Amino acid sequence: MDKTSSGPAQRARKVRIAYSTTHGRMFQGQAEDVLHDSRFQSWKGKVQLIFTSPPFPLQREKSYGNRTGDSYSEWLASFAKIWTEYLTADGSIVVEVGNGWNSGTPTMSTTSLKALLAFQEAAGLHLCQEFICFNPARLPSPAEWVTVRRVRVKDSFTRVWWMSPTPNPKADNRKVLTDYSESMRKLLSRGTYNGGKRPSQHNVGHQSFLTNNGGAIPPNVLVPPGSDEPPLEVLPISNTASRDRFRRLCKELDLDLHPAVMPELLVEFFVNFLTDQGDVVMDPFAGSNTTGSVAQRLERRWLAIEASDSYADSSRLRFEPELKAAG
Repeated sequence: MDKTSSGPAQRARKVRIAYSTTHGRMFQGQAEDVLHDSRFQSWKGKVQLIFTSPPFPLQREKSYGNRTGDSYSEWLASFAKIWTEYLTADGSIVVEVGNGWNSGTPTMSTTSLKALLAFQEAAGLHLCQEFICFNPARLPSPAEWVTVRRVRVKDSFTRVWWMSPTPNPKADNRKVLTDYSESMRKLLSRGTYNGGKRPSQHNVGHQSFLTNNGGAIPPNVLVPPGSDEPPLEVLPISNTASRDRFRRLCKELDLDLHPAVMPELLVEFFVNFLTDQGDVVMDPFAGSNTTGSVAQRLERRWLAIEASDSYADSSRLRFEPELKAAG
């Protein structure tokens, strides 16, 4: 799910199993090749959730590789049908894609939107819901227009599309409830509520607001903790920690650290929301394998694919206590 290497310099046609754990397996090779490997194809029809973050359609090439324009849309759409073949009948695909800007001008590119639409249409998928992952802690970008010429504000969100071949995939929002706000806790404690019609003409009943359901249903805007004025009852998403165990070990051992590590809480939300213990979670662009690490912790089985041998190998540090001999 972390943005993966796909540039010509790092293309590796050979498929190998980098490591295995008690719950999953990391395949190293181009996603196009791994998905057609006989060892991987045995999982067709068994994956409950494909959760990934492909390389973003940026103008400048990153170390993990990225494409631009129509070629990006065509490339992403080429995975739609085969990913769908790996899903269960009620499985889901969740794809996170960031924004891009047009080269040399302070205007946004529509490539990411076109790519998501092309992906959805290529396999006839239903768009179950769109999420916005908002991170105000991001550095101001694009720098030329935000910090130099100061004619734009910083870009601080990514789109997350939840899709499925069925309009009714497995999902349960009771597994991702957030803490009630202070005002809601007081309302529940008081036991009274002023119901009736609102200005919107909605008639709000008394009882529906006086039942303690164990937490609030989160919105589809995911916000990191520590925001100055985050919406109430939001899902906290963060990726600013610099001293977690994985990063520290990569630095100590002088191993390549993926430059676009996915927030664990983002993965955790969708794994909890859309799967149960024992289900299979797959990430075709695994990077440092945040998806596999979260799935392992939440007792889901997992499959990961990463093109870069260095990122695939360094990601094994997340699993050292559970590692098995590579197959």
